Amino acid sequence: MPKTGNWLLRLLFIYGPGIFCVGYTIGTGSVTSMIVAGSEHGMGLLWVLALSCLFSGVLMEAYGRFALVTGWTSISIFRSEFGRFFAILVALMIVLGQWTCLSGLVGLSSGAVVEGIQMFFPQIGHWAVVITAAILLLSAYLLLWFGNYKRFETVLVLLVTMMGLSFILSLFYVHPTAVQVVNGFLPTVPDSAQEYLMIAAFVGTTMAAPTFVVRPILLKAKGWTSSDRSLQTKDVIVSAVIMFIVSASIMACSTGAILNQGGQPVQSINDMIETLRPLAGDFAAGVFLIGAVAAGLSSLFPIMMVAPLMTADYCGEGLNAQTRTFRILAGIACLIGMTVPILGANPVFVQVLTQVSQVFVLPLVIGGITILVNRPSVMGKHRAGFFLNAGLFFAFFFSLIISYCGIIAISKTFGGF
Repeated sequence: MPKTGNWLLRLLFIYGPGIFCVGYTIGTGSVTSMIVAGSEHGMGLLWVLALSCLFSGVLMEAYGRFALVTGWTSISIFRSEFGRFFAILVALMIVLGQWTCLSGLVGLSSGAVVEGIQMFFPQIGHWAVVITAAILLLSAYLLLWFGNYKRFETVLVLLVTMMGLSFILSLFYVHPTAVQVVNGFLPTVPDSAQEYLMIAAFVGTTMAAPTFVVRPILLKAKGWTSSDRSLQTKDVIVSAVIMFIVSASIMACSTGAILNQGGQPVQSINDMIETLRPLAGDFAAGVFLIGAVAAGLSSLFPIMMVAPLMTADYCGEGLNAQTRTFRILAGIACLIGMTVPILGANPVFVQVLTQVSQVFVLPLVIGGITILVNRPSVMGKHRAGFFLNAGLFFAFFFSLIISYCGIIAISKTFGGF
């Protein structure tokens, strides 16, 4: 085989389970959060994104190393070491958080698709959004019905690659200044409910608990063992870097197209597309639209898989999309996904708020894995070293701060104390 072919195969091999992490992380919810943040705060929250991606990488490494050394999966070991209550609590918080995001994600994705169709057929109405949502969910469900890990990974590689290239290409048309980018890495203290909300939403969508908790199951499905630890680390680095580059590109596009043009804050993906069109033309708007749709699709079926994966993990089973339980739970997720499109509600605020709700499970999943990777009876001679422990310590401290920000954001938003 030619050298180029070998290089591509090696790249795709590294670009493996981490692609699910990117799929879970960057969907229309995170796209919306980045767009709203860029239109209102510019690149000022870039430091939050950078820390979230960094700590996300630390946690993927911890969960991945634990899985390869012990052969255990997350919820199963939580049940064994910490008891059923803790394991069920973590699993329920993750599933409910992902399901609440799903309906808004489907609403935003189907709306983005219809926005593209309306470029050619402006007369179509809301019924098109409902039909599009049903087609997207049915397609994802059929993929899950007939699919396996290898097929899931192939589809996600294509979608995430399409998404990343689309958003990065958009930067050639609209972009922030260099000063805005540099200043964005300087931490600031939030001074409004909206900033608290966006900070918590950033972490909820980027440092997402399913990203780490399902990783052991994905590594097992991939067939990796303790001899693949260095490969696992490379996979983590690729995943974390892609998360940051793509998310930062979306924020930068919004900053260049909206804030720097003196426009109004963006409330939806469609607003971003409409703003790009007069600035850079239909082609640039179309490229961004493709990225937004790919982002939604790349998150759609991983989120539909969360409840089945958590159930299988609790029962000590592996990834098997052909089981009755898997198909029933995925079907329930489809029904939940149709609620926002059918009701015709604006999913943007709800989507941001649901991202905030996901930060509250972070201290549990970080604290749990920190204890486990340092337990001699579990890890033996492969216990966490200084650098991994330092990363986990700061990640846990960061999660507590962000959980506090989430409480402040919700209390201020709904008129609490």
